[in-house]
Amino acid sequence: MSKLKNDTLVRALLREPTPYTPIWLMRQAGRYLPEYNATRKRAGSFLALCKTPDLATEVTLQPLARFPLDAAILFSDILTIPDAMGLGLYFAEGEGPKFERPLREEWAIRDLTAPDPTIHLRYVLDAVRQIRQALAGSVPLIGFSGSPFTLACYMIEGAGSDDFVHAKTMLYKRPDLMHRILEVTATAVIDYLNAQIEAGAQVVMIFDTWGGMLSHAAFHEFSLAYMQRVVANLQREHGGRRVPSIVFTKGGGIWLENIAAIGCDAVGLDWTIDIGEARNRVGNHVALQGNLDPTVLLTSAEAVQSEAQRIIERFGRGSGHVFNLGHGISQHTPPENVAALVETVHSISMAHH
Repeated sequence: MSKLKNDTLVRALLREPTPYTPIWLMRQAGRYLPEYNATRKRAGSFLALCKTPDLATEVTLQPLARFPLDAAILFSDILTIPDAMGLGLYFAEGEGPKFERPLREEWAIRDLTAPDPTIHLRYVLDAVRQIRQALAGSVPLIGFSGSPFTLACYMIEGAGSDDFVHAKTMLYKRPDLMHRILEVTATAVIDYLNAQIEAGAQVVMIFDTWGGMLSHAAFHEFSLAYMQRVVANLQREHGGRRVPSIVFTKGGGIWLENIAAIGCDAVGLDWTIDIGEARNRVGNHVALQGNLDPTVLLTSAEAVQSEAQRIIERFGRGSGHVFNLGHGISQHTPPENVAALVETVHSISMAHH
């Protein structure tokens, strides 16, 4: 196993001392970069981009060629698992992801099985191996999956939604069916993340995008319990090195203590919570990742610098902070504002370590 030249991210996630606060960005390989748009055009479609390891590798590396980020994140989509389950994923132009066969019928839910990632998601694992080779130990590679509940939302709804009314209706009306979907999906997520670790992912992240729309009781029963099951079954070490895990529930600030208690190494924060307060609440148990409002990146370099400084100062001294956005980067972001952010975080944070 080659030694990482820059292991700042891994160390921060494990709350070990670092010289500065590491930074990476959710959706850092994306439409705000002209080079990404050029590669995507060449691919012909978003799915082709995801399913062609050469192209997925190319776009994963693009932001690292432009900015001195402290990690690469695998270029993929959270809906690869339901696609591999045979739900017929497609992307309607300008409308986002849709499934040809959403899970509404009892027989289809009973028949659902977890795919073997080494067969049905091999293109992802090939991309992980290729990216690791291309990175040549420069920075760590982050692998990821959607949370079981977030995946179930799309699988039942058949598309993105503001309220996921079909999914939430099933949750209350037929909790047995919802639990059946979540059990299979949790198994799929465990297998998928462990396969990514085997292929070379050095950090893994669970995106619980829709957990925050649940009631207190429903969040614990239908989202958190399954993320806990995933985290408990993740491979903790590979090649003699710890593989840290990050859990991010958008809108989950009220449940910080509960999320921090499931065994993950780090908790992702959206921008609605103060990172200093979050550190006071859970900082003895986990590292924290976040939490700049992505909209700040649409403004000016000065605004970006002052918001970044505020977050770093609110976190305070010491390790255990990975700087990130509170959600994915906007496609309208000027790349020069990202450059200003990375430079600011690296330079200002040194005094806090």
